[in-house]
Amino acid sequence: MTSSTIFSGVSSIPLPAATTGANSPLTLRDMLFFLRMRWLWIAATTIAFLVMAGSYVLTAEPTFVASTQLLIFPQVSGSETQRAFAEDAFIEGQLEIARSSDVVGGTVTALDLDTDPEFVDQAPSLQDRAKNWLTGFSSQLDTPSQEATGKGTREAQPEGERLHDWATATLLNMMEIRRIGSSTVIEISAAATTPQKAVDIADTLARQYIQKNISMKASAARQYSDWLAKFITEQQRGLAEAASALAGFTSNPRDQFKLAELQSATDARRTLYESTLNQLTEAKQRITYPVSDATIVSRATLPLSKARPRSTLILAFAAAVGLGLGLALAMIRHAGDRRIIRPHQIAEAAGLPFVTLLATSKRASNRHPARFLAAGTDSSTAAAYPDIPGMAELSATVVGLRRKRRVVIGIVAIDPGSGASTIACELAVLSSISGARTLLIDAAAQKSSLSKSIAPYSSTGLIDVLDNGELIQTAALPLTPTLKFLPLGDVEAVTPAIRLSSRRTQLSFADLKKEFDAIFVDISAFSASPDANAIAPELDGVLVVTSHGRTSIDDTMRIIDTMRNVGAEILGAIINHAPKRMQS
Repeated sequence: MTSSTIFSGVSSIPLPAATTGANSPLTLRDMLFFLRMRWLWIAATTIAFLVMAGSYVLTAEPTFVASTQLLIFPQVSGSETQRAFAEDAFIEGQLEIARSSDVVGGTVTALDLDTDPEFVDQAPSLQDRAKNWLTGFSSQLDTPSQEATGKGTREAQPEGERLHDWATATLLNMMEIRRIGSSTVIEISAAATTPQKAVDIADTLARQYIQKNISMKASAARQYSDWLAKFITEQQRGLAEAASALAGFTSNPRDQFKLAELQSATDARRTLYESTLNQLTEAKQRITYPVSDATIVSRATLPLSKARPRSTLILAFAAAVGLGLGLALAMIRHAGDRRIIRPHQIAEAAGLPFVTLLATSKRASNRHPARFLAAGTDSSTAAAYPDIPGMAELSATVVGLRRKRRVVIGIVAIDPGSGASTIACELAVLSSISGARTLLIDAAAQKSSLSKSIAPYSSTGLIDVLDNGELIQTAALPLTPTLKFLPLGDVEAVTPAIRLSSRRTQLSFADLKKEFDAIFVDISAFSASPDANAIAPELDGVLVVTSHGRTSIDDTMRIIDTMRNVGAEILGAIINHAPKRMQS
């Protein structure tokens, strides 16, 4: 720090500067401080997300899911490996059949879903639109009443068919068919707004699938039967020709080998005909009495609770997102906050030897120290003095400075309203209570709150003493046996701080130090008056007062550098109006 030349016999007190270095690692104390300071941001963001999630959960229409299970009988043959592969292929084929438009459309028709408002009288939700866009399903209709058109190659469908197609597409989005593990059991699940409707849809889908399976097998058997009928006709004609040739040759046998050949051909024809006839009979039986490849093993039951929306999951997700976003916003706000909230901000940036936190005290604010002194204070009532939390530590530091040398200390605030006058008064009272002969000087020309509170009707003051030093005996008002107060007086054009810096006054700090052990000077706020720059070099040191959560660290550094440039000794800083929790 720059050493200054002090006039009127006052010398500066050099103090070791606080060591500054690289940023310290993040500690648990830092994290707890961050949470204490920014918990409102985190809580507000989390609560906002929880409110939105809760509103969605309360207003969203509940969805119930019912499931029906079917056992598949794969019709496969071959080796073990071939059978396993064939079974997988067979079951996958059955799953696709269950998802077919015939099965779904049949369910829509059986349950009259094309007249159900849940399936035809609503536009796709935002979630469905996003899902369809992501999956490339861009051909879904915007409304059920909108005409289904292609790219100019298809004509408009009838109203009933459009509603049926819309209900079918909606049901496809509300159903799920899956294979359970590696077994031959498949599960058909359906969602609806009521439990009974979900059960009806799941069971109907299963029945429609079985009917489709039976219909496909019957159709295949019918085609096979038709082919066998044609084949039998051909076999009958061939058998008749073979029998006729055998009969004609038998009547006039000339070659026994030829006879045996004709007999063998006729027998083969007859055997083939009989076998084909049996297959035709079996095929007709399969047409008349078809058997499905699947059977229902577990019908759907009424669901006990809704499947969607999942209230617990949604609320937990909203809380996690809100908490994460709240932490992010709080960290951004914390990193960009240039207000003074912690002592190390000033200590590290300005290299100050000490920074003290003073908490807000309701007891002290209800009983202003200046009014307390004006009412009269002596040693018997000193214990009742309304001390500000943290002031005892600050007073002890000042006492330590006084043990080395009698000091003249100025108290200046960065901005008005930071409580510099109150702190000056507190320090003076505590100093006098300790037994030191103390003088409190009001040099705050912009707002002389001390003079107005302690000596509102005083006829002489600091202004008069600057012109006539002998008036100090009458101008300095005794408040206690060890404490005197020098009010401001009537300020005209030039403030007392400016006059003191001119070295042309009758007041000498050297003479005052012979009479008093400690002198505290209340100075106007730096942002409101240039008095601090003028009088600071005349003092042994200056205490800078800031307001917690209001004063900017940038303004504080600029003012400290300015006062150092004019030769002022910055003893330390005070963060006033800090919350009580900051004391810990």
